[in-house]
Amino acid sequence: MKERYKLLLILSVFLGAYFVPFKSIKIQTALIESFLMIQAYAREHVLLCLVPAFFIAGAIANFVSQQSVIKYFGAKTNKFLSYSVASVSGTILAVCSCTILPLFAGIYKRGAGIGPATTFLYSGPAINVLAIILTARVLGLELGIARALGAILFSVVIGLSMHFIFYKEERGRNTNADLVIPEEEKEIRPLWKIVLYFAVMVGIFIFANWGRDESIRIWQMIYKIKWYITGTLLIILIGILYKWFEKNELKYWAVSTWGFAKQILPLLFAGVLVAGFLLGRPGHQALIPSQWIEKLVGGNTFRANFFASVSGALMYFATLTEVPILQGLIGSGMGKGPALALLLAGPALSLPNMLVIRSVIGAKKTLIYILLVVVMATFSGMIFGTLF
Repeated sequence: MKERYKLLLILSVFLGAYFVPFKSIKIQTALIESFLMIQAYAREHVLLCLVPAFFIAGAIANFVSQQSVIKYFGAKTNKFLSYSVASVSGTILAVCSCTILPLFAGIYKRGAGIGPATTFLYSGPAINVLAIILTARVLGLELGIARALGAILFSVVIGLSMHFIFYKEERGRNTNADLVIPEEEKEIRPLWKIVLYFAVMVGIFIFANWGRDESIRIWQMIYKIKWYITGTLLIILIGILYKWFEKNELKYWAVSTWGFAKQILPLLFAGVLVAGFLLGRPGHQALIPSQWIEKLVGGNTFRANFFASVSGALMYFATLTEVPILQGLIGSGMGKGPALALLLAGPALSLPNMLVIRSVIGAKKTLIYILLVVVMATFSGMIFGTLF
């Protein structure tokens, strides 16, 4: 399989080199835009945004076990607790729409109810902590918050809807089954230490990225001293790591962080290059005319939001690549409502994802799940577009 991909890559490069009219001013402009866009990402979003986010994600992957999340999804588990944990699981698991599938298949086949299982299926990739951070940083705080809150609410509504629609069928399936998860290892340090450890890292990220806002005095005061606060928190973090963590734990944390970086950064930069080549930076047109974007997803009409939802549901987004693509689309005239609709439908669904879900829960349940995601994304986009 890997050799096939290598062959396809070589053929793609050859065909591009052979046929692309590089002498065309339009192509040259698009190429320049792609590299200017990736330069902007490197300068504005990598060191202060992505690097701290990778360390946070690495810490989550290393110090929060999947068993501690998945054990709440059994058919006999308290429903309020089950849906609550499932709806925020994406902040812990940090996976994409395809990586979530083995976990979803495992918990469903072991006896998890269709409600918690589909809540987990949606929330896993939808509220990936890295994606939320980059969305707020690149596309704006209000879109980042709307994505996070919308995804949490979505996941619960979708899960409850699936539960009630298929209640009789699922009741028969779950009478003799319950989710069995291997016992997790005993915690080696108190919970408050883990909470403080994460709080300090999040604090470093927040204050390092604190922006200037002349309209709010307290905000401006914090901006003036943000590097003192960041430095203080960094010293505290060093002390925490020295006092509370073993060398092996720090090694595993570094390995997990590097794992996220090497998995995501190449895909992200490739996505930025493609988005820059096709759409350009905000205010700069590249290969695709801005009029096309405005016609399809401009404004806040039902058609624009529905088109964005369906397009997002069918497309495959590698982790974080939806952000530069949306940055280009918004810069070319996409409305904020359709942007949110695509963010809510895209990362949680894709055509390959749909095919695998169908093999796990059947065609009927898969179709209902897809319809719920698309319809809710469409109307959420319209509401957001009206408010902002």
